[in-house]
Amino acid sequence: MNGAGSLLPVLVVVAALMIRAAIGELRRPGSVRRQWACATSGPAVAAGLVAAVAVAVTGWSQAGAVTLAWAALAGALVAFLVGRPTNRP
Repeated sequence: MNGAGSLLPVLVVVAALMIRAAIGELRRPGSVRRQWACATSGPAVAAGLVAAVAVAVTGWSQAGAVTLAWAALAGALVAFLVGRPTNRP
C-alpha cells in the first residue's frame, strides 16, 4: 500500500472540516468554540482516545504509520459526536 496515497483522503477530510468550521465561524462568531467544546469533556475525550487506539492497533499491520493519521481523525470525530449536546434539534 502506498503510504503517501493513503494519507491524501485524511488530508482532504481535515481540510473540508476546517473550511466548514471557518464558514460557520464567519456566519456566527463563536460557533466553532461551542461546537468543539467536546475537547474539554472527559467522556468525549476518553471515547475519542479509545477509538483512536482501536484504529491504530487494528490498522498498523496493513498501513503502518499512515494509520496514525486515520486514528487521529477517527478519534477527533468520535469525540465530537460523543461530546455533542443532546438537546439539539
